[in-house]
Amino acid sequence: MNIFIMGAPGSGKGTFSAQIKEEFNLNHISTGDIFRANIAGGTELGLAAKAYSEKGLLVPDEITNKMVKEYLNNLEDKKNGYLLDGYPRTLDQAKAFEEMTKGTDLEVDKIVLMDVSFDELTRRITGRRTCKKCGEIYNIYSKPTKVEGICDNCGSPLTQRKDDNEESLKVRLNEYANNTEPVIAYYEPKGIVSKIDASKSMEEIWPVLKETLKK
Repeated sequence: MNIFIMGAPGSGKGTFSAQIKEEFNLNHISTGDIFRANIAGGTELGLAAKAYSEKGLLVPDEITNKMVKEYLNNLEDKKNGYLLDGYPRTLDQAKAFEEMTKGTDLEVDKIVLMDVSFDELTRRITGRRTCKKCGEIYNIYSKPTKVEGICDNCGSPLTQRKDDNEESLKVRLNEYANNTEPVIAYYEPKGIVSKIDASKSMEEIWPVLKETLKK
């Protein structure tokens, strides 16, 4: 089973990707992983992407698409398929990937859309706190620490990302609406999009998500 998991910033893609990966034995891959692997490996595509990034420019879709396809093709352990997070970000990427993978075992089977209201996204993003030492993530509203500002695991101070504020969230959501929502609209007539109400608690979301994928 090959899956794209999509949704706005703070919709829970990362959290549920980990659970989907374990439950269905999939390769969980983000575009960040693919870029880093290509750049670290000094591949032709990696060097091309790095040249754009160093100039502060967006990497062209053509390079991104080729990197994604090559990375998936060269996975040593194919497992039961892939779970791709952060791709496709644009309609052009979606169409190009579809063309490149049509009739192959890399063709996408399911799009999971994590659907969350703006108010809930704001609560999640502005309330998020991270421990730099052990990487544990908390939320002052939904997952507070026992001692305010201190990690339960290792006792280190928690930090808040500079862009975890309402103003930055609006910018990111606007970008998502302009670029990624058309991707969802493109796939919906194909009957492979499953919309998940991700505004509920993790305990409520997971059984629904798991059952949706089993179908």
